[in-house]
Amino acid sequence: MFYHIKELQYEAKVSRPDPVFAKQLQEVLGGQWGEISVMMQYLFQGMNVRGNKKYRDLLMDIGTEEIAHIEILSTLIARLLDNTSLEHQEKAYHSDPAIAAIMGGMNPQHAIVSGLGAMPSDSVGNRWTADYIISSGNLLADFRANLTAESQGRLQVARLYEISDDPLVKDTLSFLIARDTAHQNQWIEAIHELEQQAGDVVVPTTFPRECEKQAVSYDFYNTSRGEADAHGPWAQGVAPDGRGQFRYVPQPGPYGGPAKLMPAPPDVYDTPPSSKKRE
Repeated sequence: MFYHIKELQYEAKVSRPDPVFAKQLQEVLGGQWGEISVMMQYLFQGMNVRGNKKYRDLLMDIGTEEIAHIEILSTLIARLLDNTSLEHQEKAYHSDPAIAAIMGGMNPQHAIVSGLGAMPSDSVGNRWTADYIISSGNLLADFRANLTAESQGRLQVARLYEISDDPLVKDTLSFLIARDTAHQNQWIEAIHELEQQAGDVVVPTTFPRECEKQAVSYDFYNTSRGEADAHGPWAQGVAPDGRGQFRYVPQPGPYGGPAKLMPAPPDVYDTPPSSKKRE
C-alpha cells in the first residue's frame, strides 16, 4: 500500500510564469533520465527482489521518494505555466518580435493537450516509455544502472539550475540536486557491499571463469591509430577484480577467418522471367 501526504516534500514555488523553462523541465520529469524513469526503475527492481530484504527496502524507499519528486516537478511546471493562456501568448507574440521569439520556445502541448499542466513526456514532446527502465533481477547490475541514472539526472538538473534566473525555481532545483547527491552515494555504498559479498566486480559474479576464454579476459585492444590510451589504468596493472593483469595489445589481429555464409536458396520472386513466348 502507498500513502499520499498532501504536503510537498519540498516547496515548488516560482517568481513568475515561464512557459519556456516549463518545457525544459519536462526533460527531468519525463525524459530518459527523469524522475518518472527512476521511480519506475527502483520500484520494479524492489518488487522483484527475492533475496535480502534490506535491498528490497532500499529500492522501495528510494523509489517511493521519487514519486514525491515527480509531484514537486509537476507542481513546478504547472506554476510556471500559470497565467500563460493562449490569448496572453498571442498578444505577446504580436506586440514584440523578441517576445515572439521567446514564446516560440513554449511547448504547444502544454496549452493544447494538458491544459497548462505537466505531462509524462520529455522536453521535445516524446512520451515517457518503459523502455527507459532497467530491472534485470541482478542486484549488482541494477544498482550500477541506478547509479548511472542518478548521475545523468543530477547532471541535467544542475544544467537547468544554471539556466534558470528565478531564485525560487533554483531553490527547488537545489533540493532535488541534493537528493540526487544522497542517492548517488547510497547506490555506491550498496554496489561496494555487493562486490565485497561476492568477492568479484564482474557481473554476473556467479558465472564460472573457466567457461570463458581467459586468455583474452584482460586484454585492451587498440583498434585506432592513437596510443594515448595505452597509459591508462585500464591497459596496465592488476584488474579491479584482482584475478588478472591488464595487457595492452597495440595491433590486435583476428582470431577467426573470413565470414562465409551458405549461398542463399533461389527465391521464386527472384527468378528471371520465362523466355517462353506467349501463345
